[in-house]
Amino acid sequence: MREHGTAAEDLPGEGLAGPDLSEEDIAEADLVTRRGTFRTVAFRDPLDGQEHIALVLGETMHRENVLVRVHSECVTGDIFAAMRCECGDQLSSALDAIVAEKSGVLVYLRGHEGRGIGLVAKVRTHVLQDEQGLDTVDSATALGYPIDRRDFGPAARVLKYLGVRSVRLMSNNSDKIEALESHGIVVASRVPLLIQATDHNIRYLTAKRDRLGHDLPHLDKPAYRRLGTAGG
Repeated sequence: MREHGTAAEDLPGEGLAGPDLSEEDIAEADLVTRRGTFRTVAFRDPLDGQEHIALVLGETMHRENVLVRVHSECVTGDIFAAMRCECGDQLSSALDAIVAEKSGVLVYLRGHEGRGIGLVAKVRTHVLQDEQGLDTVDSATALGYPIDRRDFGPAARVLKYLGVRSVRLMSNNSDKIEALESHGIVVASRVPLLIQATDHNIRYLTAKRDRLGHDLPHLDKPAYRRLGTAGG
């Protein structure tokens, strides 16, 4: 088994990521996929107790500017290809980008369903979106949930374990950059991960842009302005 662990002094921001991952809580193996063979790093985070996974392609130890996607779990989008959100498309596009570069890391964070409120709560927000026309933000707060309760510390801890020195982060969310940097990860640049808008996801994407500050400049195109308001 290839060892990914690295000495603490070798990485910037030591201490900000929190406690190191324990070898007892990590398992590594090859994973053959339709896109090729990745190295899987499954890990149990010492703080949130969740089991997460990183898919690694190529070498990461002591590497700068590693292409990285930190992806929040979305059962409806990632597994069932729901069109209400763009999560599944972003997951697929990020993997394609890593394969095209022949190097990179995708960190898949569990426990992030519905920006951290859970699957049952997320589906309840869908009811409000469909029946009352609330957006993804107001449907959560109307039920007493926070807008975003996700913790990106586990991603920082596994990136540290992998020896990544700095990342090019595939994201449209500046808050995610700030979260990773607060945990000691050097974000050298942001790589946009823009997904085509449809009648089903336009309200969701617009809310992410207008309410959550995501950088989605493609929504300004005239063709997207004419889209309907189905979905949420």
